[in-house]
Amino acid sequence: MKLGLALGSGSARGWAHIGVIRALADAGYKPDLIAGCSIGAFVGAACANGDLDKLESWVSGLTWQDVIKLLDPSLSGGLIKGEKLIDFFQRHFIDHDFSALPMPFACVATDLANGHEVWLKEGSVAAAVRASLAMPGLFTPVEREGRLLVDGALVNPVPVSLCRSMGADVVIAVDLGADQTGRALRREEMRAQDNSWLQRLRSSFGLGDDASDLPSMATVLTSSINIMQSRIARSRLAGDPADVLLTPHLSDLTLMDYHRADEAIAEGRAAVERMLPAIEFALRD
Repeated sequence: MKLGLALGSGSARGWAHIGVIRALADAGYKPDLIAGCSIGAFVGAACANGDLDKLESWVSGLTWQDVIKLLDPSLSGGLIKGEKLIDFFQRHFIDHDFSALPMPFACVATDLANGHEVWLKEGSVAAAVRASLAMPGLFTPVEREGRLLVDGALVNPVPVSLCRSMGADVVIAVDLGADQTGRALRREEMRAQDNSWLQRLRSSFGLGDDASDLPSMATVLTSSINIMQSRIARSRLAGDPADVLLTPHLSDLTLMDYHRADEAIAEGRAAVERMLPAIEFALRD
């Protein structure tokens, strides 16, 4: 019986995947293959190459300043080129062909020209991961084999179908957007959102606060992405259900809270612990 992990999209919440993998290992369950989308592709590729320890050590030490240093502003295609991030990824984690990975891995992206779902299984792993996490408006698209590719979350945020196609008999999926819709717009959280990553970025450029009663750009952007991911994920999971669906509770983490890895990892572990009876039932002999 082959166990597949389908690691979903979710920006900074994606560090929860590390906790999920750790908790499964503690319970005696090691995946035979991994499919990832966006940040799930990032973590999944590191795990498939045996670099999870290194990745966890790195993300646990990230500060807000470290996150800023990895950003490379762009004037076209998106706010961030993503070259610094993927260069770092290649140097420290993955710079292989898919065929060289010790564990089968694949990730999903979206063809910007026609909206088709693209499964990436060949060639450079780092380039495929960069395409999978190219969130529209934030990261610039990636050109690959004559196509412009963007974030796989536009079509398949939790890639259970890809996992099945790779030969998984049992799929454990991680949906990072299950509790996100509407959270950013609640009054008690709007101030926290405005004081998070975008507010710090505005302050670093000497820009003042916006006195408008309207939600900030960060709140609108986060809420819109959450709605999109939640709706698409629900639709896809209805047609391609996982054997076990894990839903970490990560509503307090915003889009760019990559420096809050310890919280996300802990909740990933907790999500597995909550569903352990279902996991044991699905994987019974």
